[in-house]
Amino acid sequence: MSETKFRIEKDSLGEMQVPADALWGAQTQRAVENFPISNLRFPREFIAALGMIKKAAAQTNAELGLLEDALAKDIVKAADEVIAGQHDAHFVIDIFQTGSGTSTNMNANEVIANRALQLRGAEIGSKGIHPNDHVNAGQSSNDVIPTAMQVAACVAMRETLVPALETLERSLLEKAREFDGIVKSGRTHLMDATPVRLGQEFGGFAAQIRHGIRRVEEAISDMAELPLGGTAVGTGINTHPEFATKAIARLAEATGIPFREATNHFERQATRDTIVYAHGALNTIAVSLTKIVNDLRLLASGPRAGLAEITLPAIQPGSSIMPGKVNPVIPEAVTMVAAQVMGNHTTITIGGMGSHFELNVMMPIMAYALLQSTSLLANASTVLAEKCVDGIVANEERITELLEGNLSLATALAPSIGYDAAASIAKDAFKEGKTAREVARERGVLPEAELEKVLDAKAMTEPGIPG
Repeated sequence: MSETKFRIEKDSLGEMQVPADALWGAQTQRAVENFPISNLRFPREFIAALGMIKKAAAQTNAELGLLEDALAKDIVKAADEVIAGQHDAHFVIDIFQTGSGTSTNMNANEVIANRALQLRGAEIGSKGIHPNDHVNAGQSSNDVIPTAMQVAACVAMRETLVPALETLERSLLEKAREFDGIVKSGRTHLMDATPVRLGQEFGGFAAQIRHGIRRVEEAISDMAELPLGGTAVGTGINTHPEFATKAIARLAEATGIPFREATNHFERQATRDTIVYAHGALNTIAVSLTKIVNDLRLLASGPRAGLAEITLPAIQPGSSIMPGKVNPVIPEAVTMVAAQVMGNHTTITIGGMGSHFELNVMMPIMAYALLQSTSLLANASTVLAEKCVDGIVANEERITELLEGNLSLATALAPSIGYDAAASIAKDAFKEGKTAREVARERGVLPEAELEKVLDAKAMTEPGIPG
Protein backbone atom coordinates (compact mmCIF):
# COMPACT_ATOMS: atom_id res chain seq x y z
CA MET A 1 0.00 0.00 0.00
CA SER A 2 1.30 3.43 -0.88
CA GLU A 3 1.61 5.98 1.88
CA THR A 4 -0.80 8.93 1.92
CA LYS A 5 0.99 12.13 1.05
CA PHE A 6 0.37 15.24 3.11
CA ARG A 7 1.00 18.93 2.95
CA ILE A 8 1.30 21.30 5.92
CA GLU A 9 -1.33 24.01 6.32
CA LYS A 10 -1.60 26.61 9.06
CA ASP A 11 -4.49 28.29 10.82
CA SER A 12 -4.71 30.45 13.95
CA LEU A 13 -4.07 27.40 16.15
CA GLY A 14 -0.97 26.21 14.33
CA GLU A 15 0.07 23.63 11.76
CA MET A 16 -2.01 20.71 10.48
CA GLN A 17 -1.26 17.82 8.15
CA VAL A 18 -3.74 17.84 5.27
CA PRO A 19 -3.94 15.21 2.49
CA ALA A 20 -1.86 16.56 -0.37
CA ASP A 21 -4.64 16.43 -2.96
CA ALA A 22 -7.38 17.78 -0.67
CA LEU A 23 -8.93 21.13 -1.50
CA TRP A 24 -9.73 21.76 2.14
CA GLY A 25 -7.31 23.30 4.61
CA ALA A 26 -6.31 23.31 8.25
CA GLN A 27 -9.62 24.31 9.81
CA THR A 28 -11.51 21.64 7.89
CA GLN A 29 -8.91 19.03 8.83
CA ARG A 30 -9.28 19.92 12.50
CA ALA A 31 -13.04 19.42 12.23
CA VAL A 32 -12.58 16.08 10.47
CA GLU A 33 -10.44 14.89 13.37
CA ASN A 34 -12.65 16.46 16.05
CA PHE A 35 -15.99 15.05 14.90
CA PRO A 36 -15.71 11.38 13.84
CA ILE A 37 -19.30 10.82 14.93
CA SER A 38 -21.83 9.71 12.33
CA ASN A 39 -20.44 9.72 8.79
CA LEU A 40 -23.48 11.85 7.87
CA ARG A 41 -22.70 14.73 5.54
CA PHE A 42 -24.54 17.79 4.30
CA PRO A 43 -26.62 16.93 1.23
CA ARG A 44 -26.01 18.22 -2.27
CA GLU A 45 -28.59 21.00 -2.00
CA PHE A 46 -26.84 22.53 0.99
CA ILE A 47 -23.40 22.45 -0.60
CA ALA A 48 -24.83 24.07 -3.74
CA ALA A 49 -26.42 26.79 -1.58
CA LEU A 50 -23.06 27.51 0.05
CA GLY A 51 -21.53 27.84 -3.40
CA MET A 52 -24.26 30.26 -4.45
CA ILE A 53 -23.71 32.40 -1.37
CA LYS A 54 -19.92 32.55 -1.86
CA LYS A 55 -20.39 33.42 -5.53
CA ALA A 56 -22.89 36.19 -4.76
CA ALA A 57 -20.62 37.51 -2.01
CA ALA A 58 -17.57 37.68 -4.28
CA GLN A 59 -19.49 39.42 -7.06
CA THR A 60 -21.00 41.89 -4.61
CA ASN A 61 -17.70 42.65 -2.87
CA ALA A 62 -16.10 43.27 -6.27
CA GLU A 63 -18.94 45.59 -7.24
CA LEU A 64 -18.49 47.49 -3.97
CA GLY A 65 -14.75 47.83 -4.53
CA LEU A 66 -13.85 45.53 -1.64
CA LEU A 67 -12.35 42.72 -3.71
CA GLU A 68 -10.09 42.86 -6.77
CA ASP A 69 -11.96 41.94 -9.94
CA ALA A 70 -9.49 39.27 -11.02
CA LEU A 71 -9.53 37.66 -7.60
CA ALA A 72 -13.33 37.76 -7.47
CA LYS A 73 -13.55 36.12 -10.90
CA ASP A 74 -11.44 33.19 -9.76
CA ILE A 75 -13.57 32.78 -6.63
CA VAL A 76 -16.72 32.87 -8.79
CA LYS A 77 -15.33 30.17 -11.10
CA ALA A 78 -14.50 27.94 -8.13
CA ALA A 79 -17.89 28.62 -6.55
CA ASP A 80 -19.61 27.69 -9.82
CA GLU A 81 -17.86 24.32 -9.67
CA VAL A 82 -19.08 23.84 -6.11
CA ILE A 83 -22.62 24.72 -7.18
CA ALA A 84 -22.37 22.14 -9.98
CA GLY A 85 -21.28 19.43 -7.53
CA GLN A 86 -17.74 18.97 -8.86
CA HIS A 87 -16.14 19.11 -5.41
CA ASP A 88 -18.66 17.40 -3.13
CA ALA A 89 -16.03 14.85 -2.12
CA HIS A 90 -14.11 17.68 -0.46
CA PHE A 91 -16.97 18.57 1.89
CA VAL A 92 -15.91 16.09 4.50
CA ILE A 93 -17.20 17.30 7.86
CA ASP A 94 -19.72 15.38 9.95
CA ILE A 95 -23.19 16.81 10.52
CA PHE A 96 -22.57 16.54 14.27
CA GLN A 97 -20.10 19.39 14.68
CA THR A 98 -20.05 22.94 16.00
CA GLY A 99 -23.66 24.05 16.32
CA SER A 100 -23.18 27.18 14.23
CA GLY A 101 -21.84 25.17 11.30
CA THR A 102 -18.62 27.22 11.39
CA SER A 103 -16.58 24.19 10.40
CA THR A 104 -18.66 23.69 7.26
CA ASN A 105 -18.55 27.37 6.37
CA MET A 106 -14.76 27.21 6.62
CA ASN A 107 -14.78 23.98 4.63
CA ALA A 108 -16.50 25.91 1.82
CA ASN A 109 -14.15 28.87 2.20
CA GLU A 110 -11.06 26.66 2.03
CA VAL A 111 -12.25 24.53 -0.87
CA ILE A 112 -13.21 27.57 -2.94
CA ALA A 113 -10.01 29.45 -2.06
CA ASN A 114 -7.77 26.51 -2.93
CA ARG A 115 -9.66 25.68 -6.11
CA ALA A 116 -9.44 29.35 -7.14
CA LEU A 117 -5.68 29.16 -6.57
CA GLN A 118 -5.51 26.07 -8.79
CA LEU A 119 -7.43 27.88 -11.52
CA ARG A 120 -4.84 30.65 -11.57
CA GLY A 121 -1.97 28.16 -11.51
CA ALA A 122 -0.95 28.83 -7.92
CA GLU A 123 -0.10 26.32 -5.19
CA ILE A 124 -2.90 24.99 -2.97
CA GLY A 125 -2.68 26.45 0.53
CA SER A 126 -0.50 29.36 -0.52
CA LYS A 127 -3.18 31.78 0.76
CA GLY A 128 -2.83 34.07 -2.25
CA ILE A 129 -6.58 33.77 -2.16
CA HIS A 130 -7.44 33.65 1.52
CA PRO A 131 -10.42 31.64 2.79
CA ASN A 132 -11.29 34.23 5.45
CA ASP A 133 -10.13 37.53 4.00
CA HIS A 134 -11.40 36.95 0.48
CA VAL A 135 -13.92 34.08 0.16
CA ASN A 136 -15.58 34.91 3.50
CA ALA A 137 -15.37 38.69 3.08
CA GLY A 138 -18.40 40.49 4.52
CA GLN A 139 -19.71 37.27 6.03
CA SER A 140 -19.79 35.20 9.17
CA SER A 141 -20.68 31.55 9.67
CA ASN A 142 -23.49 32.93 11.80
CA ASP A 143 -25.27 34.46 8.82
CA VAL A 144 -23.97 32.18 6.03
CA ILE A 145 -25.12 28.87 7.52
CA PRO A 146 -28.71 29.96 8.31
CA THR A 147 -28.88 31.57 4.87
CA ALA A 148 -27.67 28.35 3.26
CA MET A 149 -30.29 26.39 5.19
CA GLN A 150 -33.05 28.60 3.85
CA VAL A 151 -31.78 28.84 0.30
CA ALA A 152 -31.26 25.08 0.05
CA ALA A 153 -34.69 24.31 1.50
CA CYS A 154 -36.48 26.83 -0.71
CA VAL A 155 -34.84 25.46 -3.85
CA ALA A 156 -35.45 21.82 -2.89
CA MET A 157 -39.08 22.43 -1.99
CA ARG A 158 -39.79 24.39 -5.15
CA GLU A 159 -37.90 22.13 -7.55
CA THR A 160 -38.62 18.67 -6.13
CA LEU A 161 -41.32 18.62 -3.46
CA VAL A 162 -43.97 20.87 -5.00
CA PRO A 163 -43.81 19.17 -8.43
CA ALA A 164 -44.03 15.73 -6.78
CA LEU A 165 -47.05 16.78 -4.73
CA GLU A 166 -48.67 18.21 -7.87
CA THR A 167 -48.14 14.86 -9.60
CA LEU A 168 -49.82 13.06 -6.71
CA GLU A 169 -52.68 15.55 -6.64
CA ARG A 170 -53.31 15.03 -10.36
CA SER A 171 -53.37 11.26 -9.91
CA LEU A 172 -55.85 11.49 -7.06
CA LEU A 173 -58.06 13.94 -8.95
CA GLU A 174 -58.12 11.62 -11.97
CA LYS A 175 -59.29 8.76 -9.76
CA ALA A 176 -61.84 11.08 -8.13
CA ARG A 177 -63.33 11.74 -11.57
CA GLU A 178 -63.14 8.09 -12.61
CA PHE A 179 -64.85 6.87 -9.43
CA ASP A 180 -67.37 9.68 -9.02
CA GLY A 181 -70.38 7.55 -9.97
CA ILE A 182 -69.54 4.70 -7.58
CA VAL A 183 -71.59 4.85 -4.36
CA LYS A 184 -70.17 2.98 -1.38
CA SER A 185 -70.45 2.67 2.36
CA GLY A 186 -69.05 5.53 4.34
CA ARG A 187 -67.27 4.65 7.56
CA THR A 188 -66.71 6.54 10.79
CA HIS A 189 -64.97 5.05 13.84
CA LEU A 190 -64.13 2.23 11.37
CA MET A 191 -67.86 1.35 11.51
CA ASP A 192 -70.49 1.52 8.78
CA ALA A 193 -71.86 5.01 8.16
CA THR A 194 -74.02 6.70 5.54
CA PRO A 195 -73.00 6.40 1.88
CA VAL A 196 -70.34 8.36 0.07
CA ARG A 197 -69.07 8.16 -3.47
CA LEU A 198 -65.68 6.58 -3.96
CA GLY A 199 -64.81 9.66 -6.00
CA GLN A 200 -65.62 11.86 -3.01
CA GLU A 201 -63.12 9.95 -0.90
CA PHE A 202 -60.40 10.39 -3.52
CA GLY A 203 -61.36 14.04 -3.92
CA GLY A 204 -60.77 14.45 -0.20
CA PHE A 205 -57.32 12.90 -0.58
CA ALA A 206 -56.52 15.30 -3.42
CA ALA A 207 -57.64 18.27 -1.31
CA GLN A 208 -55.26 17.20 1.47
CA ILE A 209 -52.38 17.33 -0.99
CA ARG A 210 -53.50 20.68 -2.43
CA HIS A 211 -53.50 22.17 1.07
CA GLY A 212 -50.05 20.63 1.61
CA ILE A 213 -48.76 22.40 -1.50
CA ARG A 214 -50.17 25.69 -0.22
CA ARG A 215 -48.48 25.20 3.14
CA VAL A 216 -45.14 24.46 1.48
CA GLU A 217 -45.45 27.58 -0.68
CA GLU A 218 -46.17 29.63 2.43
CA ALA A 219 -43.09 28.11 4.09
CA ILE A 220 -40.95 29.01 1.07
CA SER A 221 -42.18 32.60 1.29
CA ASP A 222 -41.30 32.73 4.99
CA MET A 223 -37.84 31.24 4.49
CA ALA A 224 -37.14 33.61 1.59
CA GLU A 225 -36.34 36.32 4.15
CA LEU A 226 -32.60 35.79 4.57
CA PRO A 227 -30.20 36.70 7.41
CA LEU A 228 -27.19 37.28 5.15
CA GLY A 229 -25.51 40.56 6.07
CA GLY A 230 -25.96 40.24 9.82
CA THR A 231 -22.46 38.74 10.21
CA ALA A 232 -21.54 37.75 13.78
CA VAL A 233 -24.57 38.75 15.87
CA GLY A 234 -26.96 40.51 13.51
CA THR A 235 -25.39 43.97 13.65
CA GLY A 236 -23.62 43.68 10.30
CA ILE A 237 -20.16 44.43 11.66
CA ASN A 238 -17.36 44.16 9.05
CA THR A 239 -19.71 44.21 6.08
CA HIS A 240 -20.59 46.97 3.64
CA PRO A 241 -24.04 48.51 4.31
CA GLU A 242 -25.15 47.59 0.78
CA PHE A 243 -23.70 44.07 0.83
CA ALA A 244 -26.81 42.22 2.01
CA THR A 245 -29.24 43.81 -0.41
CA LYS A 246 -26.98 43.30 -3.42
CA ALA A 247 -25.86 39.77 -2.56
CA ILE A 248 -29.39 38.61 -1.81
CA ALA A 249 -30.61 40.11 -5.09
CA ARG A 250 -28.03 37.94 -6.84
CA LEU A 251 -29.31 34.85 -5.01
CA ALA A 252 -32.84 35.71 -6.10
CA GLU A 253 -31.74 36.09 -9.71
CA ALA A 254 -29.79 32.82 -9.65
CA THR A 255 -32.64 30.75 -8.22
CA GLY A 256 -35.78 32.52 -9.39
CA ILE A 257 -36.96 32.64 -5.78
CA PRO A 258 -37.82 36.14 -4.48
CA PHE A 259 -35.27 36.19 -1.67
CA ARG A 260 -35.18 39.38 0.41
CA GLU A 261 -33.13 40.75 3.26
CA ALA A 262 -34.34 40.06 6.78
CA THR A 263 -36.50 42.81 8.24
CA ASN A 264 -34.83 42.01 11.55
CA HIS A 265 -31.42 40.34 11.39
CA PHE A 266 -31.45 39.53 15.10
CA GLU A 267 -34.56 37.37 14.73
CA ARG A 268 -33.21 35.58 11.65
CA GLN A 269 -29.88 34.74 13.29
CA ALA A 270 -30.85 34.24 16.91
CA THR A 271 -33.68 31.85 16.05
CA ARG A 272 -34.55 29.15 13.57
CA ASP A 273 -38.29 29.68 13.90
CA THR A 274 -38.61 29.85 10.12
CA ILE A 275 -37.18 26.33 9.86
CA VAL A 276 -39.51 25.00 12.55
CA TYR A 277 -42.42 26.59 10.69
CA ALA A 278 -41.32 25.14 7.36
CA HIS A 279 -40.90 21.66 8.74
CA GLY A 280 -44.34 21.97 10.30
CA ALA A 281 -45.69 22.02 6.74
CA LEU A 282 -43.69 18.87 5.95
CA ASN A 283 -44.90 17.18 9.12
CA THR A 284 -48.48 17.96 8.13
CA ILE A 285 -47.90 16.43 4.70
CA ALA A 286 -46.53 13.32 6.40
CA VAL A 287 -49.73 13.09 8.42
CA SER A 288 -51.82 13.61 5.27
CA LEU A 289 -49.97 10.89 3.39
CA THR A 290 -50.40 8.51 6.31
CA LYS A 291 -54.17 9.03 6.27
CA ILE A 292 -54.33 8.53 2.51
CA VAL A 293 -52.27 5.36 2.31
CA ASN A 294 -53.87 3.81 5.40
CA ASP A 295 -57.28 4.30 3.79
CA LEU A 296 -56.03 2.79 0.54
CA ARG A 297 -54.70 -0.34 2.16
CA LEU A 298 -57.82 -0.78 4.29
CA LEU A 299 -60.08 -0.33 1.26
CA ALA A 300 -57.93 -2.87 -0.59
CA SER A 301 -57.72 -5.37 2.29
CA GLY A 302 -58.52 -8.93 1.35
CA PRO A 303 -58.89 -9.92 -1.38
CA ARG A 304 -61.43 -12.35 0.08
CA ALA A 305 -61.49 -11.77 3.83
CA GLY A 306 -61.29 -7.97 3.89
CA LEU A 307 -63.12 -4.98 2.43
CA ALA A 308 -61.71 -5.42 -1.09
CA GLU A 309 -63.56 -2.35 -2.38
CA ILE A 310 -60.52 -1.44 -4.47
CA THR A 311 -57.55 -3.33 -5.84
CA LEU A 312 -54.05 -1.85 -5.71
CA PRO A 313 -51.53 -2.62 -8.45
CA ALA A 314 -49.64 -5.86 -7.86
CA ILE A 315 -46.02 -4.75 -8.18
CA GLN A 316 -44.18 -7.58 -6.40
CA PRO A 317 -44.80 -10.93 -4.65
CA GLY A 318 -45.90 -10.40 -1.08
CA SER A 319 -44.63 -13.44 0.77
CA SER A 320 -41.71 -15.82 0.81
CA ILE A 321 -43.99 -18.61 2.05
CA MET A 322 -47.57 -17.85 0.93
CA PRO A 323 -47.90 -18.30 -2.86
CA GLY A 324 -49.94 -15.68 -4.68
CA LYS A 325 -50.00 -13.21 -1.79
CA VAL A 326 -49.72 -9.54 -2.77
CA ASN A 327 -49.18 -6.81 -0.18
CA PRO A 328 -49.75 -3.03 -0.20
CA VAL A 329 -46.03 -2.34 -0.29
CA ILE A 330 -46.17 1.23 -1.57
CA PRO A 331 -48.51 2.41 1.21
CA GLU A 332 -46.25 0.66 3.70
CA ALA A 333 -43.17 2.42 2.36
CA VAL A 334 -44.97 5.76 2.52
CA THR A 335 -45.91 5.25 6.18
CA MET A 336 -42.24 4.60 6.98
CA VAL A 337 -41.29 7.82 5.19
CA ALA A 338 -43.93 9.61 7.25
CA ALA A 339 -42.51 8.12 10.45
CA GLN A 340 -39.03 9.40 9.55
CA VAL A 341 -40.39 12.87 8.77
CA MET A 342 -42.27 12.96 12.06
CA GLY A 343 -39.07 11.96 13.86
CA ASN A 344 -37.26 14.72 12.02
CA HIS A 345 -39.91 17.13 13.23
CA THR A 346 -39.01 16.29 16.81
CA THR A 347 -35.36 16.91 15.94
CA ILE A 348 -36.26 20.22 14.27
CA THR A 349 -38.39 21.28 17.24
CA ILE A 350 -35.65 20.57 19.75
CA GLY A 351 -33.14 22.17 17.39
CA GLY A 352 -35.24 25.32 17.31
CA MET A 353 -34.99 25.41 21.08
CA GLY A 354 -31.20 25.51 20.73
CA SER A 355 -31.31 29.29 20.29
CA HIS A 356 -29.49 31.22 23.02
CA PHE A 357 -28.97 34.98 22.94
CA GLU A 358 -27.77 35.92 19.42
CA LEU A 359 -27.35 32.49 17.80
CA ASN A 360 -28.88 29.07 17.33
CA VAL A 361 -26.33 26.33 17.91
CA MET A 362 -28.10 23.28 16.44
CA MET A 363 -28.15 24.38 12.81
CA PRO A 364 -26.32 21.50 11.10
CA ILE A 365 -28.72 18.80 12.30
CA MET A 366 -31.72 21.03 11.60
CA ALA A 367 -30.51 21.57 8.03
CA TYR A 368 -29.92 17.85 7.55
CA ALA A 369 -33.34 16.89 8.90
CA LEU A 370 -35.19 19.53 6.88
CA LEU A 371 -33.56 18.58 3.59
CA GLN A 372 -33.95 14.87 4.27
CA SER A 373 -37.67 15.29 4.95
CA THR A 374 -38.08 17.34 1.77
CA SER A 375 -36.36 14.69 -0.33
CA LEU A 376 -38.20 11.76 1.26
CA LEU A 377 -41.62 13.35 0.84
CA ALA A 378 -40.91 14.28 -2.77
CA ASN A 379 -39.76 10.78 -3.69
CA ALA A 380 -42.54 9.06 -1.76
CA SER A 381 -45.23 11.24 -3.35
CA THR A 382 -43.99 10.42 -6.85
CA VAL A 383 -43.80 6.71 -6.11
CA LEU A 384 -47.26 6.72 -4.53
CA ALA A 385 -48.77 8.41 -7.58
CA GLU A 386 -47.04 6.37 -10.26
CA LYS A 387 -46.81 2.92 -8.68
CA CYS A 388 -50.03 2.87 -6.68
CA VAL A 389 -52.74 5.49 -7.27
CA ASP A 390 -52.58 5.47 -11.06
CA GLY A 391 -53.29 1.73 -11.16
CA ILE A 392 -56.10 1.50 -8.59
CA VAL A 393 -59.22 -0.35 -9.77
CA ALA A 394 -62.65 -0.14 -8.12
CA ASN A 395 -64.40 -3.44 -7.37
CA GLU A 396 -67.95 -2.28 -8.01
CA GLU A 397 -69.69 -5.58 -7.34
CA ARG A 398 -68.10 -5.85 -3.91
CA ILE A 399 -68.84 -2.18 -3.19
CA THR A 400 -72.54 -2.66 -4.03
CA GLU A 401 -72.74 -5.78 -1.88
CA LEU A 402 -71.32 -4.03 1.17
CA LEU A 403 -73.43 -0.93 0.58
CA GLU A 404 -76.75 -2.77 0.47
CA GLY A 405 -75.95 -4.50 3.75
CA ASN A 406 -75.04 -1.20 5.43
CA LEU A 407 -77.49 -0.67 8.29
CA SER A 408 -76.74 3.06 8.34
CA LEU A 409 -78.95 3.41 5.28
CA ALA A 410 -81.72 3.58 7.88
CA THR A 411 -80.43 7.07 8.68
CA ALA A 412 -82.26 8.32 5.60
CA LEU A 413 -85.57 7.16 7.11
CA ALA A 414 -85.25 9.31 10.23
CA PRO A 415 -86.66 12.55 8.73
CA SER A 416 -89.76 10.63 7.56
CA ILE A 417 -90.46 8.19 10.41
CA GLY A 418 -88.40 9.57 13.32
CA TYR A 419 -85.04 8.63 14.83
CA ASP A 420 -86.36 5.93 17.20
CA ALA A 421 -88.32 4.09 14.49
CA ALA A 422 -85.33 4.22 12.15
CA ALA A 423 -83.03 2.94 14.91
CA SER A 424 -85.44 0.06 15.56
CA ILE A 425 -85.29 -0.92 11.89
CA ALA A 426 -81.48 -0.90 11.93
CA LYS A 427 -81.27 -2.98 15.10
CA ASP A 428 -83.79 -5.57 13.93
CA ALA A 429 -82.12 -5.82 10.54
CA PHE A 430 -78.84 -6.63 12.28
CA LYS A 431 -80.46 -9.25 14.54
CA GLU A 432 -82.33 -10.91 11.69
CA GLY A 433 -79.51 -10.78 9.15
CA LYS A 434 -81.55 -8.62 6.79
CA THR A 435 -81.02 -5.27 5.13
CA ALA A 436 -82.56 -2.07 6.45
CA ARG A 437 -84.51 -1.87 3.21
CA GLU A 438 -86.03 -5.31 3.75
CA VAL A 439 -87.15 -4.59 7.32
CA ALA A 440 -88.58 -1.20 6.39
CA ARG A 441 -90.53 -2.80 3.57
CA GLU A 442 -91.86 -5.56 5.88
CA ARG A 443 -93.04 -2.97 8.37
CA GLY A 444 -94.67 -0.83 5.69
CA VAL A 445 -93.26 2.35 7.17
CA LEU A 446 -93.55 4.14 3.83
CA PRO A 447 -95.25 3.46 0.51
CA GLU A 448 -92.96 1.45 -1.77
CA ALA A 449 -92.25 4.25 -4.23
CA GLU A 450 -91.46 6.68 -1.43
CA LEU A 451 -89.32 4.09 0.36
CA GLU A 452 -87.21 3.55 -2.73
CA LYS A 453 -86.80 7.28 -3.18
CA VAL A 454 -85.76 7.79 0.44
CA LEU A 455 -83.32 4.88 0.33
CA ASP A 456 -81.65 6.02 -2.88
CA ALA A 457 -78.01 5.66 -1.81
CA LYS A 458 -76.64 8.05 -4.42
CA ALA A 459 -78.98 10.82 -3.26
CA MET A 460 -77.58 10.32 0.23
CA THR A 461 -74.15 11.45 -1.01
CA GLU A 462 -75.35 15.02 -1.57
CA PRO A 463 -76.73 17.64 0.86
CA GLY A 464 -80.48 17.48 1.41
CA ILE A 465 -83.25 15.54 3.12
CA PRO A 466 -83.76 12.10 1.54
CA GLY A 467 -86.96 11.80 -0.46
